Amino acid sequence: MKILPKKSLGQNFLIDKEILCKIASLGNITPKDIVLEVGPGTGNLTKEILKKKPKKFIVVEKDKNLSEVLKKKFNRNIEVVNDNILNYNQSFYYKKKIIIFGNLPYNISSQILISWIKIDNLNDFCKKFILMFQKEVADRILAAYNSKNYGRLSIISSWKLDIEKIMDINPSSFFPSPKIKSSLLVFKPKNKHFKIKNAKNLEHITNVFFNQRRKMIKKPLKFLFKNYEQVSEELDLDLNLRPQNLNKLTYYKICSHYENYLSKFNT
Repeated sequence: MKILPKKSLGQNFLIDKEILCKIASLGNITPKDIVLEVGPGTGNLTKEILKKKPKKFIVVEKDKNLSEVLKKKFNRNIEVVNDNILNYNQSFYYKKKIIIFGNLPYNISSQILISWIKIDNLNDFCKKFILMFQKEVADRILAAYNSKNYGRLSIISSWKLDIEKIMDINPSSFFPSPKIKSSLLVFKPKNKHFKIKNAKNLEHITNVFFNQRRKMIKKPLKFLFKNYEQVSEELDLDLNLRPQNLNKLTYYKICSHYENYLSKFNT
């Protein structure tokens, strides 16, 4: 059965053998490891990962036809889950840390990443993520404050994860060739991260600020806090600054203040 990539699912299959081998090697997989691959497509990376002989190998593929192809191609060497990773990942948990690979669908890649970040005890859940993104999304994930790409995605990603860029990948390495470059990133959960009670609060805070990224921060602070002047004094904030001028730690501190602020109304 000939499989054609589906544009609706953001499918672009990686076909460059050299890059596939490099990605598989980044996992440092041992025979004791559990591996999860998201969006395996026709199984090009799956084949290279299997050569590392992981203890258990699960692939999550939303496309039903591709799921059947993978089952026939790899038989019992992998466990194929025909589902959307956004439905599946919260129920996927082992006592042992897992290694996650993914050539993520461009249209929901940031959504998938944030869904993982929301997992409690992420450091106990995953050893590392080796993920492919559209380069423009990767640039936003890696952006430092005071840069044009800095925003919600960078702040939320860096909360629990250390991030390393491995390389950019040209469109010619994929079928069909996308119109833009891709980037390969490795994420390692931090042993310790700033304590925030609920990741949704950090999403809300960053959304409020960066929906008005050209406005001075007085406006979003005033929206979030009745006592915004007190908050700005406690955090030593210059109200004339703009959202991109605040570093990541400052946003985590604002979120902590916001959670304490909310708790006063819920007691």
